[in-house]
Amino acid sequence: MIRQTTKDDRAGIYKLYKKVATIAGGLARLENEVDNTYIDGFLDKTISRGLSLVAVDANDNIVGEIHAYASGLFCFAHVWTELTIAMDPDSQGQGVGRQLFTGFLNEVSSNYPHILRIELIARESNQKAIKFYQSLGFAIEGTFKNRIKNIDETYESDIAMAWLRSE
Repeated sequence: MIRQTTKDDRAGIYKLYKKVATIAGGLARLENEVDNTYIDGFLDKTISRGLSLVAVDANDNIVGEIHAYASGLFCFAHVWTELTIAMDPDSQGQGVGRQLFTGFLNEVSSNYPHILRIELIARESNQKAIKFYQSLGFAIEGTFKNRIKNIDETYESDIAMAWLRSE
C-alpha cells in the first residue's frame, strides 16, 4: 500500500534508512550519518512544504519512502528539490519502487499545480537508477564532476536530473 507519510512514521522511516544506508551507494549517507536529526529534518520539511509517501507491506512495515520539498525561497517556490527515494533491499525488484515513484508524481501532477520542476541527483555509477528515473520522465541536466567520495576513497560524479511538468 502507498500512502502519505505522517509524523507517526518516523521510527519506521528511520529503520528503513538505517538499513538502506548499509548498502554501498544505497543513500548518500552512511549508516552512522542517518540519525534522528536527519529524519526529523526532512520529515518536517516535507510535511510543511513538500510531499512524502511511504510504501507499507502486509505487516504494516515501511518498505519504501520518497520525498521532496521546496527550499522556502520565493524564486524557487515552483521547484521541489532533494528528491530522495529509499527502498528496502528485500522489496526491490517487485515493482514497489515504481509504484511509489509513480504515486508521488501522480500526486504532484494532480494536487500541486504550482510545482513545475522536481530535482534529484544520482551517482554516475548507479546506471540502473538513472535509467529508472529517465523511464519516469526525468532528464539528465548536468554532471558534478568528482562530487561523491566513496568509502574506498575513490571519487565519482553526481548526475543532476529533473522532471518538468509537461502541461
